[in-house]
Amino acid sequence: MQRLNEYQDTRSLFFIADYARSKGNYLVDADGNTMLDVYAQIASIPIGYNNPAILDLIHLPAYQTALANRPALGVDPNIDWVESVESAFMSVAPKGMSNIFTAMCGSCANENAYKLAFMYKAFQLRGDREFNHEELSSCMKNQSPGSPDMAIISFKNAFHGRLFGSLSTTASKSIHKVDIPAFDWPKAPFPLLKYPLDEHADHNKQVEQQSLEEVNRLIQSSKTPIAALVVEPIQSEGGDHHASPEYFRELQNVCKKNDILFIVDEVQTGVGATGTFWAHEAWNLPSSPDIVTFSKKFQAAGFYYHPRLRPTHPYRAYNTWMGDPVRAIQASAIVKEIKENSLLDNVKSVGHYIQNQLTEMTSYTPIKNIRGQGTFIAFDLPDPSLRDQFLLDMRHKGVNLGGCGNDSVRLRPMLIFQQKHADILLSKMKEVLQPLGHAQ
Repeated sequence: MQRLNEYQDTRSLFFIADYARSKGNYLVDADGNTMLDVYAQIASIPIGYNNPAILDLIHLPAYQTALANRPALGVDPNIDWVESVESAFMSVAPKGMSNIFTAMCGSCANENAYKLAFMYKAFQLRGDREFNHEELSSCMKNQSPGSPDMAIISFKNAFHGRLFGSLSTTASKSIHKVDIPAFDWPKAPFPLLKYPLDEHADHNKQVEQQSLEEVNRLIQSSKTPIAALVVEPIQSEGGDHHASPEYFRELQNVCKKNDILFIVDEVQTGVGATGTFWAHEAWNLPSSPDIVTFSKKFQAAGFYYHPRLRPTHPYRAYNTWMGDPVRAIQASAIVKEIKENSLLDNVKSVGHYIQNQLTEMTSYTPIKNIRGQGTFIAFDLPDPSLRDQFLLDMRHKGVNLGGCGNDSVRLRPMLIFQQKHADILLSKMKEVLQPLGHAQ
């Protein structure tokens, strides 16, 4: 690590890994220590380290071609690119969404989704005509009307990325944002639920209604046209904040009434971790979102969108790489593994087991506020220092976990995480937490 620090800032590193020796749910560090990985590269590993389904791709001629020849997909895609798009992405596309933009990471997926929303809003305001001279000349000076003043509404405690637009909609930690110029876009309060849910039904219903009212107020009072609203199904980086399906259905309704796009950021929640392929499936929306962004567990990135949002001109939703054929082939293998091994059923079963066990642990350890969907689970500890010490102690016990929010611990296991792995996790947690006693 000292050698690496000569060239790169290593202050955020937990340890140096040895990925060649890692396997399945287990991560090996440079010193040969083996850890049960319940963090999975910040929720990014779907089917385990060195899964044969991924390793065997190297024998495929198409995979070799993709490795040796990276194309500018917006100009000269390979002859098999459409097959990758269909088998990897469109085979699991959210219902009603038939178009896709492929990108490089979660931040750029959201960034380009915002651009699409702005282009669509400008198209609506302009009407069915071409750009005029004033628009084309003023945009070159970053001035209106060519560079119009528009906004994306997001939520407090949200995380959508670290680029300029995505960072402007992010509000999870100040260290992500300080010193960086930002767009003055509105942020609504996300409902902060109390747990257990059945004991706080009235409170939770009230805070969800207050959030919806504030979203509507911000839209109605904005002097700047609102192009879209972006929301995470679960506010992950911000503290694993959940809301009810009813809340999200009404949130979509608010967007429709105000003629703004409904963007669902599934960068961290997508690809099975909540027990459905897309977390928003659990909402039972009357119609699909307008845009759904993805990355992480897909090993690829981009967003799905409705055909009506496709730009009227080429080169508007565009960049050099526009994704990566190598990662698309891997994504296709991941989808196949999920389907053939019923991994969504596994996630539901193991997630239910973990949440039940954690709930029992609240009676004799300091953990509280158990919440989750599938294995996308979190709990709180009494204060940030205890949370940080817990994460360190668990790592010393051979379990790799992650934190989020102020004092939360998030479980982000892979889709292949089974009950036997959950038992190891829970046993080590008891060893660390039981001496501390019950939370006051």
